[in-house]
Amino acid sequence: MKQYKVVNLLLTSFILVLIFLSCSKSNKSINIKLIETTDVHGYIFPYDFINEDSLDYSISQVSTYVKQQRLKKGQWTVLLDNGDILQGQPPVYFSNFIDTTHEHICSKTMNYLKYDVATVGNHDIEAGHKVYDKVNSEFTFPWLAANAIDIKSEKPYFKPYSILEKKGVKIAVLGLITPAIPNWLPEKLYRGIKFEDMVLSAKKWMKIIKENEKPDIIVGLFHSGHNWNYGGTKDTLNNENATVLVAKKVPGFDIVFCGHDHTKYISKIENAAGDSVLIIDPSAHSKYIGTANINLSWNNENNKYIKTVTGEIIETKNFKPDPDFLNKFESFNATVINFIHKEIANLNSPIDARNSLFGDNKFMDLIHRVQLEISKADISFAAPLKINTVIDSGKLKVNDMFKLYKYENMLYVMELTGKEIKDYLEYSYSLWLNKMKNQNDHILLLDKSGKKLKNPFYNFDSAEGIKYTVDLSKDVGERIRIISMTDGSKFDIQKKYKVAINSYRGNGGGGHLVDGSKIPKIQLKSRIISSTEKDLRYYMIQYLKAKKEINPAVNNNWEILPKKWVKNAISSDFKLIFEKNYNNY
Repeated sequence: MKQYKVVNLLLTSFILVLIFLSCSKSNKSINIKLIETTDVHGYIFPYDFINEDSLDYSISQVSTYVKQQRLKKGQWTVLLDNGDILQGQPPVYFSNFIDTTHEHICSKTMNYLKYDVATVGNHDIEAGHKVYDKVNSEFTFPWLAANAIDIKSEKPYFKPYSILEKKGVKIAVLGLITPAIPNWLPEKLYRGIKFEDMVLSAKKWMKIIKENEKPDIIVGLFHSGHNWNYGGTKDTLNNENATVLVAKKVPGFDIVFCGHDHTKYISKIENAAGDSVLIIDPSAHSKYIGTANINLSWNNENNKYIKTVTGEIIETKNFKPDPDFLNKFESFNATVINFIHKEIANLNSPIDARNSLFGDNKFMDLIHRVQLEISKADISFAAPLKINTVIDSGKLKVNDMFKLYKYENMLYVMELTGKEIKDYLEYSYSLWLNKMKNQNDHILLLDKSGKKLKNPFYNFDSAEGIKYTVDLSKDVGERIRIISMTDGSKFDIQKKYKVAINSYRGNGGGGHLVDGSKIPKIQLKSRIISSTEKDLRYYMIQYLKAKKEINPAVNNNWEILPKKWVKNAISSDFKLIFEKNYNNY
């Protein structure tokens, strides 16, 4: 009798649990707020450490917004980051390469904010194994990249996806990184890792997630842009900006957050199954955050949630910095300020990056000079990595070096023939300068609006070590005339030269070597004679420290023709780019 009662009690309890679970879903509407930061690039505090100026945007403002959202009753708030945290403002450089013994500032701040999940970005890989492996071990949340594959194990090097669960609701977050990294970075920075196509990887992991996890919501967290045609590319394997391609071709995503391209974008697209997918990209530098509101209500007829998904991009300047956040990291902030104020040398005249667009200039000649002296190469290629900046005369400090050279590129010495050098320059100036028919034409190649540069200025390479002219009255491919080496000796189109070039360009970035010089991508590695161990900015600092007194000068090794046309065009285009459209640069 007792045994019968026990069995009866267990059956009754089981039925009640089933009824409760059924009622709990049928009677409840669940609200979820997803918040995304992306491409923060060290904009953690409301202060520009490079230009020494206050900001009205930063992660401290994000902290204020997130805390407000977490206080809302009946809302599940999920905080996401989409990569490129380990490069940019001096605080991250300091944690990457100067103070490497303490917990990284990104780990400290992101753990403090209680991020739920994040994705790896290409500039995080650029920091090198030592940095990103350390940061990954310090995070209290998963760092994702399903298509970054460990070559030995053939499994993801980072976590592929993460499951978040609350009150019976499951959210799956799949992380993907742009697979174009080998086109930009030295192999040693990602040694042992290969990068798969995003669409192929997403198809594989979507099947695994659906079968093994059975989530209610699937979120894509992709460090990749939305425009797969960027730079003239097509729907090809290993597309750099494949976010929309994945959302269209791989059914299952409810929302996809993206980044990488530093462009605000919000849109709904229809996938291959006819379902709507919301895509959000909140640009960069903590100026904006992407938010998605998801409402779930249970449908008893098909035993599934009805989902309503809406999105918004919010400006962080609408929120005050979180005082608790600032107080928490005040001592670190002070340490970095001391670091950027360290004096390197004395700069005896100002250098203006804006002049880099219009001919030979002191800003670029200083970079060329340093590259040639460090590398002992015959010729130097370089482009301005910041364009709207001036470094004043006087004490040159560490923060000024971030103006002079923005990224942590290595310096390569590569072997190129004279013809490859000429073709390289033809390609570079084709991205940069317009074909002129008279003095009223633009000197710069502009986009369809006629207000902005058509192509990124960081691809506008000039050369040092040779004397040459660029004739804009001629067609692309016939503009460059190399007169001689700068010492007056003969330049030989068939001779092999040692060329100083940054690692981004040396690995194929910008297309100068592959599309310009016509060197097959597979051969680039064999052309590298040597590489620096550390980033170029580090060696620049050491070089300038040793010199103590820096006298920037223009050696006028190249000029733009026809001179009469160019003079007027420079004046008008300077005003167009830097006065009328200042905010674009």
